[in-house]
Amino acid sequence: MIYYKPDTAQAYFSIKDLMYVVPSGRFVRNIHRWAAHLMVIVGFLHMARVFYTGAYKRGRGFNWTIGIVLFLLILGLNFTGYLLPWDQLAYWAGTIGINIAASPTQLTDALGISGVVDIGSIIKHLLLGSDQIGNDALVRFYVLHCMLLPLLLLLFFAIHMWRIRKSGGLSRPDTIATEKQNGPGEAQTLPAIPHAFLREFTAFMFILAVTVALAFFFDAPLKEPANPLVPENPAKAPWYFLGIQELVSYSAFTGGNLIPLVALLGLCMIPYIDRDTGDFGKWFGDRSGVRVTVSSASYALLCCISVLALTIGFGWPGAWNGGVGQIVIHFINPGTTLILMFVVWSIFVSRRYNSVRIGAIAIFTCFAMAVVVLTYFAWGHRGPNWDFYWWPFSWQNY
Repeated sequence: MIYYKPDTAQAYFSIKDLMYVVPSGRFVRNIHRWAAHLMVIVGFLHMARVFYTGAYKRGRGFNWTIGIVLFLLILGLNFTGYLLPWDQLAYWAGTIGINIAASPTQLTDALGISGVVDIGSIIKHLLLGSDQIGNDALVRFYVLHCMLLPLLLLLFFAIHMWRIRKSGGLSRPDTIATEKQNGPGEAQTLPAIPHAFLREFTAFMFILAVTVALAFFFDAPLKEPANPLVPENPAKAPWYFLGIQELVSYSAFTGGNLIPLVALLGLCMIPYIDRDTGDFGKWFGDRSGVRVTVSSASYALLCCISVLALTIGFGWPGAWNGGVGQIVIHFINPGTTLILMFVVWSIFVSRRYNSVRIGAIAIFTCFAMAVVVLTYFAWGHRGPNWDFYWWPFSWQNY
């Protein structure tokens, strides 16, 4: 913040000064970037741990929702910081992200109501302050990244930690929570200092060591200065949005807004659908949960690869028949097909085991696997003009 200048004429060169003139500036920037990326990964893994251990049960549903808000804030912090270097990578990745956010315009255009209500344009103007990415957008992203989003993150993190304390600490199996050590009414507990403190300090030192090592060996990229007239090809969103960009390539509104919204609503509803208080704090609940997790991951992997192969080899209805309306493509595409396949699988598994919890494990695992597969395919197999290459990064040889 001391050296950076949020101005389109100076932002790129201030980052260049930070990397090549300011002592240790390159190292500090590398740490900042790697810590941000690791935070997305760790946040995703933490959410998975909370889900698979059933830690959202027994009155902790509200805190599960707060955790989802925290994860969204982490993504927001990463995305707003992505634009600030104002190089080609940042500019075109930011352009893709903004276009995804503004994609509801495609739906309102298809319905013929954009003249009355154009939600996409409203979102775009709120983010950019104008019709295109420029100085107004850079200042807004800078303020969001350095002030508003960090304050919201601190607020919701404080609420998150307070709710954990109010709920009796971290979730743990009943066999541990009810063991008696010192007499009637006293659970087997240990003081936070030194036991919890030492574990947290050890985890902190490990994460710091990993971050510093990555920052030492791998530099944060800085390409040519942003040029609105020369697009990147392939122009890709930040890696944590690549799965969404893959879906957007079939339908911008469905892939960029509808499917993420459905996924978020589904995540928020999990504690209120799964009302069973058993298997609290236990990984996967029992052996059935383990089997369903493995089978669901395999099923989702097969579904994703099959749908992608079908689409790449034969196209989708929009390519088969020019008469297919845009509104049909919005709601019948590879993304919605995958969701339907996952829902059917979840219902089948839930009925087979007669358990809502097992059904939730099935669909959560399917979505998690889909995120990983779609992100990988968009990252390694999509080349110029978003063409697909079966061998990773082979387009770089042409």
